[in-house]
Amino acid sequence: MENIDLINSFSEFKDDKLIDRVTLMAILEDVFRNALKKKYGEDDNFDIIINPDKGDLEIWRNRIVVNDGEVEDENKEISLSEAQKIEPDFEVGEDVSEEVKLFQLGRRAILALRQNLISKINEHDSTNTYKHFKELIGEIYSAEVHHVRRNVVILLDDEGNELVIPKDHQIPSDFYRKGDNIRGVIEHVELKGNKPSIILSRTSPKFLEKLFEQEIPEVFDGLINVKDAVRVPGEKAKVAVDTYDDRIDPVGACVGMKGSRIHGIVRELGNENIDVINYTTNPRLYIQRSLSPAKIVDIKLNEDKKYAEVILKPEEVSKAIGRGGHNIRLACKLTGYDIEVFRDDVQDEDVELSEFSDEIEDWVIAEFSRIGLDTAKSILELEVDDLLKRTDLEEETILNVIKILKEEFEE
Repeated sequence: MENIDLINSFSEFKDDKLIDRVTLMAILEDVFRNALKKKYGEDDNFDIIINPDKGDLEIWRNRIVVNDGEVEDENKEISLSEAQKIEPDFEVGEDVSEEVKLFQLGRRAILALRQNLISKINEHDSTNTYKHFKELIGEIYSAEVHHVRRNVVILLDDEGNELVIPKDHQIPSDFYRKGDNIRGVIEHVELKGNKPSIILSRTSPKFLEKLFEQEIPEVFDGLINVKDAVRVPGEKAKVAVDTYDDRIDPVGACVGMKGSRIHGIVRELGNENIDVINYTTNPRLYIQRSLSPAKIVDIKLNEDKKYAEVILKPEEVSKAIGRGGHNIRLACKLTGYDIEVFRDDVQDEDVELSEFSDEIEDWVIAEFSRIGLDTAKSILELEVDDLLKRTDLEEETILNVIKILKEEFEE
């Protein structure tokens, strides 16, 4: 193979991989020097001249002329008679530069050289891809679905780079079809062998933060800051926002009129329910906001242990916990506190009088109901004399009922 043919074939890689001229020259020289080391033992006395644009390649071996019979290192020394075959005027002690043709390296060496070059260029390309995506970690990226497997979705971007979405980085409601354009955040990049592995995530809280940045102008402009975001992917999320501009309502700006601004984000995340709350450094207030939509009666904090006891009315407990416990779990993640929910004092509750039918006779319950006293509280709030005047019951019966009701409430 002639030098020009070899270089021309190498230039195909340059065009395919978009390698700059200087880098290609460095790779070519490195590959040829490795080939020379294998052939001659070392390459220090070789000059390699490459012009990949024109397809020029020249290899020159530099040796010192010594007397016949005194050659100790054939790679670095040449006998006087051999030197004079190249140029009759050469004398002992002079330097001789002799061009080395590729065929002199041998057919196997040339094939190995070509394979080595392909490997080096692919390695260079993979390293560049790795560096490029490493800088994009935490950023939103979109690519097209190329192949759907059971536990992973394989994507290709416009440059032909392969990205993957593992099962645990997919929103449970996601459905992928070949050709779909998918958005996610670059979660992780590493080199496996010489090939970059690029993980795209749709479940990362960072994806939610970046969607806020893309979809809400005030967040993009820095007027509103997303302080933190936590998610149960596809189910529920909480986002804490803040602003340094008192004229801006950060929650209102993020949600928009009737949810118009946040609707696109909700749809992107498979109808994930997103609570947007105002961030505060006051832990008590932050916990209260994080448990929205539940209304809190009282909070007892242990700031050293990051523990909070939250007191709520009975009808608010289910709201605080949320479906599947998502609401309280996200509140714990958002605030950094271990939150436990307790019902408010049961004395604030009222109980239907009919609930005591196993202890109070039905005709007595009926007599109280006749005058509109259907609950335990309604009876306990009245004096005994009032009950005697308003009912046909004996005092002993009324006192017995009051005793039963008080015992139940005191428990």
